[in-house]
Amino acid sequence: MRKFLTITGLCLTLAACATNPVSGRREMALMSEAQEISIGRDMHPKVLQQYGQYDDPALQAYVQGVGEKLAAHSHRSNLIYRFTVVDSTDINAFALPGGYIYITRGLLAYLGSEAEMAGVLGHEIGHVTARHAVRQYTAATAAQLGMTLGSIFVPGLGSNVGQNVMGVLGQAMLSGYGREHELESDGLGAEYLARAGYDPQAILGVLRTLKAQGDYAAAQAKAEGRQPQSYHGLFASHPDEDTRLKEVLTKASFLAPDKPADNGRDAFLKHIDGMVFGDSAAQGIRRGNRFYHRDLNFALEFPPGWRLENRPDRLLAIAPGGKAQAQLSSQDLNQRETPREFMIRRLGIKNPAGEEISPAGLPGYTASLKIQGRPGRVSVIFHRNQAYVLASVALDGADSQAVDAAMRQTALGFHPLREDEKALAEPLRLRLKTAAAGDSFAALAKGSRLPGDAQAQLRLLNGHYPQGEPKPGDILKIVE
Repeated sequence: MRKFLTITGLCLTLAACATNPVSGRREMALMSEAQEISIGRDMHPKVLQQYGQYDDPALQAYVQGVGEKLAAHSHRSNLIYRFTVVDSTDINAFALPGGYIYITRGLLAYLGSEAEMAGVLGHEIGHVTARHAVRQYTAATAAQLGMTLGSIFVPGLGSNVGQNVMGVLGQAMLSGYGREHELESDGLGAEYLARAGYDPQAILGVLRTLKAQGDYAAAQAKAEGRQPQSYHGLFASHPDEDTRLKEVLTKASFLAPDKPADNGRDAFLKHIDGMVFGDSAAQGIRRGNRFYHRDLNFALEFPPGWRLENRPDRLLAIAPGGKAQAQLSSQDLNQRETPREFMIRRLGIKNPAGEEISPAGLPGYTASLKIQGRPGRVSVIFHRNQAYVLASVALDGADSQAVDAAMRQTALGFHPLREDEKALAEPLRLRLKTAAAGDSFAALAKGSRLPGDAQAQLRLLNGHYPQGEPKPGDILKIVE
C-alpha cells in the first residue's frame, strides 16, 4: 500500500501518469502518446536505412492489408499502423512506438499461412497497444535515476532522452521485452486474431515452425563453434512447455467465430512465390567462402573454411574456430588521391609501411600493422569511386603469419565480376511446386541450389523438420 501511495503521489506531482490503453489502469509513463509517435516516426527511416525495404509492392500491400485488419480490432485503433517487410535474412519481427511494425522476409519464408503471419503481426501490435516500449523506458529511467522528483520529471524528449529511448528499443528488438510483456503481447495478438476472424491457435503453428528453425540453427551454430541467432521473445519457447501461453490462446478462442475463416495458406503462398531467399542482390551474395556483388560489380574469395556474415554496412569473415576475423567495408571517394594517401587521411593510419598492389588492374595498397595490439593487415582498393577497406586481425591461437598471408591473397583476389560470375551474383528465390507421388525431400534437395544441408532446409521451409515427407498434392516451397 505504501508503494502504491508513493507512486500515486509521484504521478499527481509530476503529471507523468497515463491510462494504459489495454488495462485501463493509471500508470507512470515518462512519454506522452505524441512523443511516442514522434520517436517511431524518427526511427522509421533509420530502420529502413539499416535493413532496406523489400522491393515487392504486391507483397508489401498484402502484409499491410492483413496488419490493418488486425489493428482495427486493437486497443489503439486510432493509430495509423505501418507494416513493412524488410529486406533481411534474419528470422525476426519487431515494432517501434506509435504503430511502426516490421517483419523480415527471412521470417516470412518459414511461415505457412496468412493466419500464422497474422499471429506474428498481432503479437507486434500487442507491443504497441500495451505501450511496452514506453513502460520499459519508464522502468529503466526510474531505476537509473533512483525515483527522485527532480530526475523523473521529463518535460520533453531532449537529445539525451532520445538516445536512452533508442538504447531501450534497440535492446528490445534484439532480445524481446521480457517474459511478462511477451506473454501479454501473445494474449493481445491472439485476441486480435480471433476478432479479425482467424483461429488464434495459428500462433502455435508459428511457435512450432520457429522452434524447428531454432533447433536447426542451434545445431549449425554448434558445429561451427558460434552462437545461434533466432527470433526474439517468448515465440522462441516450446509451446508444449508453456502452460500460460496455452491459457491465453484458449481464452482468445472464445472470441473467435464458430468457424474461423480459412487460414489463408493459398493466398499467403501466392504472395511469397518468387520471394528472394537468403542474400539479396542489393546486399551481395555469399557462396561458401566467396562473395559476389552484382550492383557494386565485384567479387572476392576468402580462405577455405572461413564463414561469411553479411551485415547491412559490412561483410564479416570469420576463420574456423574464431581464431581470426576480417571485415570488408566501403567509403565514398571524394578527392583524387592514392590508396596509401586514403589510408593515412581517411583511416588515420600513420606512415603505413606496406606495398602497392593492383588486383585485376585496380589501384590498391596493403600493409601489415597492429590492430588493438594484435597482428593485422589493412588493404585499400579503389573501384568505381569507392574505396574498399579489407581489415583483418589474428586472434588468440592463430598462426598470425598464415593469417596475414591469406588476407594479402584475399586482397589480391578482389576483382570486377566476370561474365561467368554474373549468374552467381543473382539471388535464390522461393518457388512453389505441387508434390507428385514418390516425391521426397531428399530427391528435391539433389536438384536444389541451396547451400549446405539442402534437405534439412527444405524440411524447415515446409514444416517437416526433422522428419516427414510430402504427400501427393501438397503445395511445397522449394528454392531455385
